Amino acid sequence: METKACLVLLFFFLFLSSFLPQSQGKRQGEALDNLFKAKLNKHSTIDKSHFEPISLVHGAKVLSQVGLQERDRIEKLPGQPAVGFTQYGGYVTIDESAGRAFYYYFAEAQHSKQSLPLLLWLNGGPGCSSLAYGAMQELGPFRVHSDGKTLFKNRFAWNHAANVLFLESPAGVGFSYSNTTSDYEKGGDKRTAADNYVFLLNWLERFPEYKKRDFYISGESYAGHYVPELAHTILHHNKKANTSLINLKGIIIGNAVINDETDNQGMYDYFASHALISDETSHQINKYCDFSPNAPSESDQCNNAANEANLNVFPIDIYNIYAPLCSNPNLTAMPKKASVRFFDPCSDNYVYAYLNRPDVQKALHANVTKLNYDWEPCSDVIQTWEDSPSTMIPLLREFMENGLRVWIFSGDIDGRVPVTSTKYSINKMKLSVKSPWQPWYLNTQVGGYTQVYKGDLTFATVRGAGHQVPSYQPTRALTLISYFLSGKPLSDATWGN
Repeated sequence: METKACLVLLFFFLFLSSFLPQSQGKRQGEALDNLFKAKLNKHSTIDKSHFEPISLVHGAKVLSQVGLQERDRIEKLPGQPAVGFTQYGGYVTIDESAGRAFYYYFAEAQHSKQSLPLLLWLNGGPGCSSLAYGAMQELGPFRVHSDGKTLFKNRFAWNHAANVLFLESPAGVGFSYSNTTSDYEKGGDKRTAADNYVFLLNWLERFPEYKKRDFYISGESYAGHYVPELAHTILHHNKKANTSLINLKGIIIGNAVINDETDNQGMYDYFASHALISDETSHQINKYCDFSPNAPSESDQCNNAANEANLNVFPIDIYNIYAPLCSNPNLTAMPKKASVRFFDPCSDNYVYAYLNRPDVQKALHANVTKLNYDWEPCSDVIQTWEDSPSTMIPLLREFMENGLRVWIFSGDIDGRVPVTSTKYSINKMKLSVKSPWQPWYLNTQVGGYTQVYKGDLTFATVRGAGHQVPSYQPTRALTLISYFLSGKPLSDATWGN
């Protein structure tokens, strides 16, 4: 038997699920699956060691940004309803010599923009777009109608609580690009963190009113790597300069890839606890499979059990195990009745159509170089991923030691990076509890549960939410982020009425 043949079996259902009828989040699942398979391969060349920031690459520097903020102002997007906040979109040069530039979309706060913090949102993949998911399907100010031409308001957009910045990175993701072919041949965590840091320095030069503003980094899924790695890079350079170059206050990660071993174990335990696989299959996986980073080749018993689990889970949307799949991906001549509270599983298709319209790209100041490929929610351009640490736990510890606030949230209906994985990863840190497990409330109803640990790490669940938490429970997600950014614990929410 081929060494590590279990790789195909352990994650085969995630690869196959990308061919199901256009269900929300499948492209993100495919990207994450491909990386995990590569990391587990015995002959893998992916560096899984502890993350350390790299020196800024040649040509990367802070450039003059005079006049560029006003140039990036978006007057109005095609099909957009009237709004009372300002939005911007455009490119920030990361490396002049390489011709590498990242695309951003920025929605200022709907009120009190001068005092509310700056929040950066990153989607994961790796290689998936924060414009595709975060901005247009989750926490941004608009959602796309089924006609692929018009927008409707997201009443629970996070720019009610912050000035929200969405970034497409690395080069080759979404509208972000490079004129140097080698930038597409090899990507990785270290390069992405370094480029994201250069982006921030230049963006803050373009928007100097935010230089001293409280700054938070947030994201989901593989952004469980992107967010801590960027935060670590900021701390590293702040200490090196002996000044606060970027006023980082904390991080927020949801249903996040944190620790490979517990992520995988937690996924299969979630399947068993939610009756997606049999007790016999679960027992075989726990008995014969070893998910530790340095595990030897898996046994035939492990392969067979994992294959059985994959076949059981294959027919459903793993990011929301109770959600319907997209049964009709076609656009409609007239917009269907839409509601932010009831997420449409065909939204991927609507966003793809909208963001590939020439008039939309012109309004967004995007695709200025006329890329030779369509805008995609997840990149088909990046060929290999060179480094991906097996754990983010040392970085989370570092943040707590340096006084940063850390929030980890989880929806309870996601099976890909489920709540069990998150709990196992936190438990591995062996932290002392500050505030015990308890419910938090929204309008007298339980919104989820929370536990606070010494060192200012908060874990919170969101009832009825999947991988894209702001999509499935937007009211609860906005409540969660509002409490975090205000500095108030969720235990201060409306109790008991």
